Amino acid sequence: MPMLNNNRIDLVDALRGFALLAIVLLHNLEHYNLYFNPTDLPDWMKSLDGVVWNTTFFMMAGKAFSTFAMLFGFSFFIQFESAEKKQYDFRWRFVWRMVILIAISQVHSLFYNGDILLLYAIIGIMLTPLCKASNKTLLFVGIFLLLQPYEIIMMSYAFINPDFVMLNDLSWPYYDKMIEVMKTGTFTEALYSNITQGQIWNNLWQIDDGRFFKTSGLFVFGMLLGRMKYFIQSDKSEKFWHKTLLVNALAYIPLYLMKTELPALIESKTALSQFNVAISAYTNVAFMCILIACFTLIWFSAGNGYKLQRFIIPFGRMSLTNYVTQSLIGCYIYLNYGLGLYEKTGATLSILIGLTIFCAQLLFSQWWLSRHRQGPFETVWKKLTWINSAPKGK
Repeated sequence: MPMLNNNRIDLVDALRGFALLAIVLLHNLEHYNLYFNPTDLPDWMKSLDGVVWNTTFFMMAGKAFSTFAMLFGFSFFIQFESAEKKQYDFRWRFVWRMVILIAISQVHSLFYNGDILLLYAIIGIMLTPLCKASNKTLLFVGIFLLLQPYEIIMMSYAFINPDFVMLNDLSWPYYDKMIEVMKTGTFTEALYSNITQGQIWNNLWQIDDGRFFKTSGLFVFGMLLGRMKYFIQSDKSEKFWHKTLLVNALAYIPLYLMKTELPALIESKTALSQFNVAISAYTNVAFMCILIACFTLIWFSAGNGYKLQRFIIPFGRMSLTNYVTQSLIGCYIYLNYGLGLYEKTGATLSILIGLTIFCAQLLFSQWWLSRHRQGPFETVWKKLTWINSAPKGK
């Protein structure tokens, strides 16, 4: 079976690039999970840092990862569709591809304890059987998963049984253990802590934060968007994104008010904990849909995107390479075994460092793609995906 050609859509690569840029900035703001606010800064810098922190989290937190997850599902559809045209069943090959991603995630987790690749790979394997499901089935499953069913069930039970206690705090005991290593540990100590305590913390936190169901739902919707060709310009696509913008803009306001006002009325700590997870997921997805709809409609208005949108395409095409390497660079900058700058960098300076990392990666991506079809990590992943497939076309 020949390797599948990349049916790339520039709009999707640009969206992925901006999502990854937001992730880079957020990770720098968080000092790669080593949260710390310097206290020896002038008052004006502290005020500026507060504005930068709040604005960045409001605009990007939860939205960037959501976009990344949705486009992961879209990429699966593109690969499946390309294989189907060649009368090849891609499902088992995709499962193998996810196994390789698990291995990549473990290497990544050695250096950074906030990896998302393992979650993507596990969800990818679980949802592979849906690739031949009907559009109605995908729509139903996607909505069901995005509604955060686990949180809804636990919250309902807590309302019925006020004595029931189950808070979203499984992960934090492990964070307390790994944080000291991040602050004072050597390189080898950090590697061991990341792959043990750090990985346990990260995966439990993603459960606490409702990311399993949210990511699964977005993966399904990414598949559905691919099927419906909504990232390819047409009258149908433009109507869809106009409706998406309107519906989510109208939904966001009441959702945001519920998020800010209702917690004060919920007495049960368990119900409140589950409510906060669910309502945060709803508001983030709605805001993400607004951003994507605006970006896509602006892209369509220019025919094939404006220069301000297209410049980031190489960065998005090498998303795996850039995602992994920015973690290695960032952890070295902030953690004790490297430069240890977490104690000296507030939000503003951290954002500037993040932008510097982005610019360096963008330049490298442009240079690399001028000589190669894919990024280095993407090339290895693809070759391993199609290992033992014969013949191996280009």
